[in-house]
Amino acid sequence: QVQLVESGGGLVQPGGSLKLSCVAPGHTFSGYRMGWFRRAPGKAREFVASVRPSGGATYYADSVKGRFTISRDNAKNTVDLRMNALKPEDTAVYYCAADVAYGWDYWGQGTQVTVSS
Repeated sequence: QVQLVESGGGLVQPGGSLKLSCVAPGHTFSGYRMGWFRRAPGKAREFVASVRPSGGATYYADSVKGRFTISRDNAKNTVDLRMNALKPEDTAVYYCAADVAYGWDYWGQGTQVTVSS
């Protein structure tokens, strides 16, 4: 069982920035693909970004490309999502996920991001 814990959400004005972090207390996820997803009110959960185990290859949803950056520090066992130029439509609960064996097997509880003036 892999427990994932997100942090860093909050309220930010349009155009602002936030950094989300994900940790796995007591567990090493350096060998796993890691990702961020989000669920906006009334919408289905959607993919935001992912990073390969080595950290060398990253993937983004078109809606966040150029504004969000996913990164990982395997030594510290963290995965971050840096979000810039935030828009009201980025408002959602953001989830960290780990691809351990069969796709996105493990999920965090989520952290709320609200973009509003």
